[in-house]
Amino acid sequence: MPPFLTIDDLDTHGRVVLVRVDLNSPIGPNGEILDDVRFRGHVPTIAALEDAKTVLLAHQSRPGKRDFTTMERHAEKLSSLIGKDVTYVDDIYGRNVGQSVKEMAIGDVVLLENVRFSSEEMLKAPVEDLTKTHLVTQLSLLCDLYLNDAFGTAHRAQTSIVAFPRALTSGAGKLMEREVDMLTKALTTSQRPRLFMLGGTKADDSIKVIEHVLSKGSADKVLVTGLVANIFLAASGVDIGPPSLDYIKSSGYGNYLEICKRLLDKFDGKIVPPLDVALNDNGKRLETPISALPKAYPIDDIGIETIVAYSAELKAAGTVVINGPAGVFELKPFALGTTETLKAAAQAKFSILGGGHIAAAARNIGIDKHITHVSTGGKACIDFLAGDILPGVQALIDAKDFQETC
Repeated sequence: MPPFLTIDDLDTHGRVVLVRVDLNSPIGPNGEILDDVRFRGHVPTIAALEDAKTVLLAHQSRPGKRDFTTMERHAEKLSSLIGKDVTYVDDIYGRNVGQSVKEMAIGDVVLLENVRFSSEEMLKAPVEDLTKTHLVTQLSLLCDLYLNDAFGTAHRAQTSIVAFPRALTSGAGKLMEREVDMLTKALTTSQRPRLFMLGGTKADDSIKVIEHVLSKGSADKVLVTGLVANIFLAASGVDIGPPSLDYIKSSGYGNYLEICKRLLDKFDGKIVPPLDVALNDNGKRLETPISALPKAYPIDDIGIETIVAYSAELKAAGTVVINGPAGVFELKPFALGTTETLKAAAQAKFSILGGGHIAAAARNIGIDKHITHVSTGGKACIDFLAGDILPGVQALIDAKDFQETC
């Protein structure tokens, strides 16, 4: 049972439902939306609200960035996916919004302007103060219910995420509900052996997850790849060579060498580093055993022997959770580790991929359809796996507790 109310718990018939969605997507040079995966994630929630008047609230990028723009193209993209018009309103909570909501019929969907056009969205203040903003007070007068379906922004304590659950009867959309359910299952009730494979370049996040899941017994073993693997190799005493060691330090992870050494000692045998690596020899893949390091080339992928060993473990696992690519998968010679381990993970009984680069890699090779759950949240997903409280999720939990005591 979810820790918050869901659409199924709420009477949406004929009601005006404000839904926070996450449509933040890559934008091309001519303003075109390059990836609609986040849009598709919200289709089930919008479909479940066909008996309501649906008001969508979303953001695109942030002030000062090239892709900080209006939601007009987003409304067009969403219209093509749900098979009916989504009306774009170039306002967030002003008179135009009030008039548009007044004119809505049952089944209508409108998308309001980029919520980050309002300075109140990014306001740093206690939740009690955020509920008093124009954004919350004005939209709360127009809407009957609030649903948060934006798991990808659940790690942010921003006004549209944490304040509306204090002002309106609130619950989770279909996407939010599934994300929390799948990630909770991966940490608690899914089949064993439970195997995590963590890599990519955001090593601090991955290292935090490693400590959490091993300390709590949520994972039986952790395979490390990418920059995370390089840090653990160096922490174990392997001379990985100047290019890779310099990259660790220049990326601000030099102080993690001691942390990883402590984790290797504490969780003896449960953190598995690569057996061999692939070096980037001026664009050519150079397979190198760990015993042959150091070399004067950067480590850009796990090696063949490691790919075979990791793949065997992934295929045999009851549960697989992967976050971050195994190497520099954007370069074809160094995509092998990421590609082959993803194929292996798809054969596990229960599999989850974090958002971001690993999800993109899975889509590129068409393996995402064979994964149990591909998260839409990059930072939100890894924070959840690390045991952190997500402000957006906690706001819905608190709203349920409040509503049940009324």
